[in-house]
Amino acid sequence: MSSLETPLPDVWFTRDLPVLRAIARLVDGPEYGGNPYLGQVVPASGLPKPEVAAAARALVSAGYVEALTNYAGEIVRFTGVSPEARRLAGLWPTPQGEWDRLVEQLTARAENAATDVERARWRAFADAATAVGPDDGALLMSALIGGYVPRAR
Repeated sequence: MSSLETPLPDVWFTRDLPVLRAIARLVDGPEYGGNPYLGQVVPASGLPKPEVAAAARALVSAGYVEALTNYAGEIVRFTGVSPEARRLAGLWPTPQGEWDRLVEQLTARAENAATDVERARWRAFADAATAVGPDDGALLMSALIGGYVPRAR
């Protein structure tokens, strides 16, 4: 396989996502007035400046973050993050994440119930949630997060 046929290495988990989380945290927080400079994102991400700059360019071009640039087109400051970036960074819930949290809560309540009757009820609820499965569970959570309540048929 030639170098032209070899896929590029994945940088989402190693570079872009950590930088997105750092930007989202700083834009959402009060420390820098919601408009952190690139130099403030570098230590918050834990990555070297060239990696942060490359990730920032990728995140801007993908529409995840908004940035101000200097006359040379270099990113100087971040001014916002998209709703999808908020979800990816963990600031806003995702249907899958909320379903997982619900199943964890049900299981914990079943394990820590004060009486056998309570334990059986929580266990039945946890078993039912597990039987529904993560795909339909995520659809349910999507409706709950979005405020949609299906009508009775």
